[in-house]
Amino acid sequence: MAPLIAPVAAGALGMLGAVALAKLVAREWRRVNAELHPSAEAAPGRSRLRRDPVTGVFRPDEAKRQR
Repeated sequence: MAPLIAPVAAGALGMLGAVALAKLVAREWRRVNAELHPSAEAAPGRSRLRRDPVTGVFRPDEAKRQR
């Protein structure tokens, strides 16, 4: 049983390191994107478009716009 503990512990530490690295990369990715595209977040007047099932035309989503 003892020889199995070392590989399991190494695998667990590897997974923990991978998760930490993924979080670091995601945070940096968001920081760089916010710096490159500052207007993407600061557009409160923008509304989402919703497809009209009858005509197929995309129109502003009125339910989201009234908030």
